[in-house]
Amino acid sequence: MRRRVLVVLALSILSGCQKPGQNSLPMEGLVYCSEGSPITFNPQLDISGTTADATSHQLYNRLIDFDPETGKLVPSLASSWSVSRDGLTYAFQLRKHVNFHQTAYFTPTRSFNAKDVLFSINRWFDPNHPYHQVSGGRYPYFESLGLQQIIKEVSLINGFRVEIKLNYPDSSFLATLATDFAVILSEEYASQLMTENRPELIDSLPIGTGPFKFHRYRKDAYIRYSRHDGYWEGNQSVEQLIYDITSRSSLRLAKLITGECDVIAYPAQTELQVIEERSDLYLEERPGLNVGFWAFNTARAPFDDARVRRALALAVDRKTLLDAIYFDTAVAAKSLLPPSSWAYDDTLEQSSYNPVQAKKLLQEAGIEPGFTMTIWAMPVERAYNPNATKMAELIKHYLADVGIQVQIVSHEWSTFRRLLLKGQHDSVLIGWSADNGDPDNFYRPLLSCSAIASGSNRANWCSAEYDKLINLAVRTADESIRMSYYQQANQILMDQVPLLPIAHAYRFQAYRKGVSGLQINPFGGISFANVSKDRD
Repeated sequence: MRRRVLVVLALSILSGCQKPGQNSLPMEGLVYCSEGSPITFNPQLDISGTTADATSHQLYNRLIDFDPETGKLVPSLASSWSVSRDGLTYAFQLRKHVNFHQTAYFTPTRSFNAKDVLFSINRWFDPNHPYHQVSGGRYPYFESLGLQQIIKEVSLINGFRVEIKLNYPDSSFLATLATDFAVILSEEYASQLMTENRPELIDSLPIGTGPFKFHRYRKDAYIRYSRHDGYWEGNQSVEQLIYDITSRSSLRLAKLITGECDVIAYPAQTELQVIEERSDLYLEERPGLNVGFWAFNTARAPFDDARVRRALALAVDRKTLLDAIYFDTAVAAKSLLPPSSWAYDDTLEQSSYNPVQAKKLLQEAGIEPGFTMTIWAMPVERAYNPNATKMAELIKHYLADVGIQVQIVSHEWSTFRRLLLKGQHDSVLIGWSADNGDPDNFYRPLLSCSAIASGSNRANWCSAEYDKLINLAVRTADESIRMSYYQQANQILMDQVPLLPIAHAYRFQAYRKGVSGLQINPFGGISFANVSKDRD
């Protein structure tokens, strides 16, 4: 039995639910209590899990997908594919008779074809593409992988066949095309908006081929979707899908108990026992492909000094953080990779709590007692860190013991991420959930030099030696050779400590009895495709 704290739901919490007439939502269809508002309705533009949860699997499809049960690549908009012997040419045969959404703002005149694939890839790949600079011209996930240097060209072979040529082999390329970010947009809709001189609407009034189509959005309140009845896979989903945006975990649970929500995002660890003990609720769990970490902004002094970063890592007892924040719902992190990864290195030695050595390193680096730094704490719950503010408070006490004063900083989620991108933090408690099962999905997006500009490298750390190793790793399909490169990269990270891995957390999904077809996806955002709800 996990050690959990029982939650007492006070009447004041229940009374905090929306009252009739105050942005109340109709209870038709399925209501999902989400933790925050998406930054955009096009996941190409953002790496936030909140955005991916709200958009990727609801509105769109990708060329290929991951089977959530086996982790294997399966066909989606591409019915089949082939790879040349030299690993440089990928050919995709596209599915026919796939319908785009018909909405109040767009009526398609044709079905999905190769033009949509070329548009969707070239938008982020080609800086001269007419849509590249629309909505800011940043495509953080693709930039973090350096895909603009990896891809040579994207070609239309015929109306339903596309070919992608690479400059050099990349063993993670197919996995990348299956991530939440590699969605396929409508070229016809984009052309219409460009003619109307309203191209930016493609990212706020979305059109895709997914199981739901966009209806309405009110920031920090709700998103409304309706079922896409022409969905190519067939659609047994509910007629309406409503995201009730509820930032407080306790209020999400209260709404689940009262029936205002059918499914909730990220139940707190302290709430799990309450959910398990109720006969009207279900709680599912599975190991998560994620990592929660404390990143140091190496672009700022004195965090550009590895001795300072090592000292900060030694000053904190990670076991206490694990016990106090995760309540036995996570495993201690030795590196970026979770134990379920095939490239996980069990031989790595985890640095131990050593405040005496921490003080010595700080003294060597010229850090005087009373030095003040900031720890930025995420304002939203994620599986990899369910309570960043509490974790920051614990770290603050540890650092006080070695003479460092801490100011905890937090902002509204979109502001928090925008200021992080500007590098205004000294350090940040954040994390990463894998978008595919390839180990490269951790190494390149989190710490490559190219990931600094994209914003996913929160440490702003760049090492030519590290980049060489992880790039060599993806240029071979031999897992034993790849493993050796990742082991060498791990040693660099242990020596340089751009970030301190803390935990790999389990993923939980809580929902009401009567909801069926919901699966925990270990590789990315939640999907409500073919999720149904009993009328009772």
